[in-house]
Amino acid sequence: MREKTPLLELRGISMRFGFVDALKSVDLVIEPGEVVSLVGDNGAGKSTLVKILGGLQQPTSGVMTFRGSTVKLSSVRDADEMGIASVFQGQEFCENLSVAANIFLGKEIRQAPGIRDDTTMIARAREVLGAFATTIGTGQPIAALSIGQRQTVALARTLLHDPALVLLDEPTASLSVIQTAEVLTYIKKLRSQGRSVIMVCHDLPDVFAVSDRIVVLRHGRINGVHRTAQTSYEQIIAEIAGVAEGGDMQDDLARRMRRDVSARRSALISRRRADGERIGIADGESEPVTA
Repeated sequence: MREKTPLLELRGISMRFGFVDALKSVDLVIEPGEVVSLVGDNGAGKSTLVKILGGLQQPTSGVMTFRGSTVKLSSVRDADEMGIASVFQGQEFCENLSVAANIFLGKEIRQAPGIRDDTTMIARAREVLGAFATTIGTGQPIAALSIGQRQTVALARTLLHDPALVLLDEPTASLSVIQTAEVLTYIKKLRSQGRSVIMVCHDLPDVFAVSDRIVVLRHGRINGVHRTAQTSYEQIIAEIAGVAEGGDMQDDLARRMRRDVSARRSALISRRRADGERIGIADGESEPVTA
């Protein structure tokens, strides 16, 4: 049974960059234990909204309420300590450090002033990595990992402080089909643990696979909010494109979107075959695929 108080509530959130309004009076409510996907065309404001929720950027105006209290997030650390974990696009890692050291980067555990507790950090890193079907070792250098494996490490970071809300900005971008399936399984697991997830995603099949609700952003405004089970590809695509529901234009957009999704996934697999990369079971650790 869900709590009466929403986990997160946004009222009139706006963001301006110079003369550009990236977000315009966004109102949104997130309930405990639900997965909400943000979809929209490039420049719709999806990543800007996630950065505001994660403390990376501060809104020009508006009010944010978290667990019933009004909050102002001045940094990612503030959000993290409050129970909001984030995985932004373009995750940065220290190439000369191990997986465990990167998981705890900026959050090191110390056994005494100036002395890190490496034993505890390695054990904890092994624990959070255990949430994934991965063979990544805590002592491996981050520089030796594939893109998919690095994404796994970034996702593992979110579990360090038992977050109530996890923000994922394009978590399946550049992943193989099997790696994508693992990320989606992870999202479902977060929901089963009572955590909420806000996910920015361009791939509608992934969105429909895990979301409880879909929020469509267009030109910085919310153009629609739908229960996933009660909507369709056609309706979501129409709202993304800003066309009226129904009619030949909407049907044509839906067909084009489905073809685009299929083509992008086929191209990803083809590139990896051509490059001799490993298409991994969960994290890229299977046999090489040969043409």
